Amino acid sequence: MSDSRLGEAAHFAFARHETFAPRFGWLHKAYMQVKRDQGAFLADDAPVLFGVGKNMVHAMRYWSRAFKLTREHSPAQRAQAKFSYPTWEARWLLDEDGADPYLEENGSLWLLHWWLVSSRPGAKSHAPAWYTAFHLAPFSRFTTADMTQVVTRHVNFSYNRSPEEASIVRDIDCITKMYARSAPEKAGSPGSYEDLLACPFRDLDLLTFVGTRGKPEWQFTSGHRTSLPTRVLAYACLDYAAKFSRQAASISVARLANEPGSPGRAFRVRENEIVMALQKVAADHPQLNVTEAVGQRSLTFTADPFELAWEVLDEQYDFVTRRPGFPTREEWAATFPKLAEAEQKELATKATDAADTTEMLFAEETA
Repeated sequence: MSDSRLGEAAHFAFARHETFAPRFGWLHKAYMQVKRDQGAFLADDAPVLFGVGKNMVHAMRYWSRAFKLTREHSPAQRAQAKFSYPTWEARWLLDEDGADPYLEENGSLWLLHWWLVSSRPGAKSHAPAWYTAFHLAPFSRFTTADMTQVVTRHVNFSYNRSPEEASIVRDIDCITKMYARSAPEKAGSPGSYEDLLACPFRDLDLLTFVGTRGKPEWQFTSGHRTSLPTRVLAYACLDYAAKFSRQAASISVARLANEPGSPGRAFRVRENEIVMALQKVAADHPQLNVTEAVGQRSLTFTADPFELAWEVLDEQYDFVTRRPGFPTREEWAATFPKLAEAEQKELATKATDAADTTEMLFAEETA
């Protein structure tokens, strides 16, 4: 039986990171440049603007898009080049007066991880290998060959074209570089410090190296996430619920913990941890409640879960949206009208149109 979950959740995009995992400072630098000039990534002097090599410019462009911090769209009708437009979420997080422009808090890294591997209509994932690894892979311990085989299988089920196997391998290598230290290191050791400089997402400890030099293997960790703020976890739960309903409703904790695409799979947390986080947040938000009936626990909400999610997340960062001059979503959209056009274009695209979508969304552009 065909499994099209990957095609419904993620665009066809492989090895667009140029083998570079996201590095410290890249996302803030990219946001500040595209806020000023939406064609910055395509400029002849882009390596000078961003202070990195040409391949790293391509990687920064990909990661900005993959983390849902930019959307890409042609600046004019019939133009082939696609400019990068900063999303409201990027403004909220990365502006100088934003929530955490330099990503100094682990909660911000957990949030970005959620944006990377989550999917909803109009905002699908741009990282299908990451989505497969966290949501669809049937194992917790794997080799590169194991994960490559699983990703390849889901790609073949979900799209009407396939990437080179080497591209999938490069994605799996990037996943392990992004989340796992190359070898076990003692906290505070020089190797550990260099790991965090190379890629701050390793500090989340979602992956651990369990193999040997002769046979490298990795394992997803699980259990209590001491660095995952309860409000960020609650935000992800409400954001996931909004995928199915934008009205007052409920969703079972079992779904939030175990369903492909859910926070439980993305963060590798269990039902009890989700319940504790939701109960703690619900104590301060009367629109939320954790109920139990016939042995099943559920999160109930009396308003649009998407709006409630942002209320909870904004509170985590001392109410960024209440700061003087902070734009509403509508005001930001008026500043960058191409954002809405890009979203509508994505909403009109069906998973079965994967090949055409790839050409439309991911063609290599030149200035």
